[in-house]
Amino acid sequence: MSWEDLEEAAPPEPGQATIDINLLLARAFGSEEGQKVLAWMREFYLEHPCWQPGADASLGQWREGQNSVIRDIEARIRKARNER
Repeated sequence: MSWEDLEEAAPPEPGQATIDINLLLARAFGSEEGQKVLAWMREFYLEHPCWQPGADASLGQWREGQNSVIRDIEARIRKARNER
């Protein structure tokens, strides 16, 4: 693999639809109420273990899916702040 290959593999710039969704999420969770909801979601979903010994492995996969939704929302809010 060369540097040229890596440069070609750079992620594309986000399209307008992605930018719009990021801005909408930032607006929806930007209010005091939205921040409270996001804080609750973070505490309820992210601050608990995904899996514990003895539990079925599919539980960990399911819980990690929940966590990734919250992480995606938070990442899109951060991106929206940078896109303004």
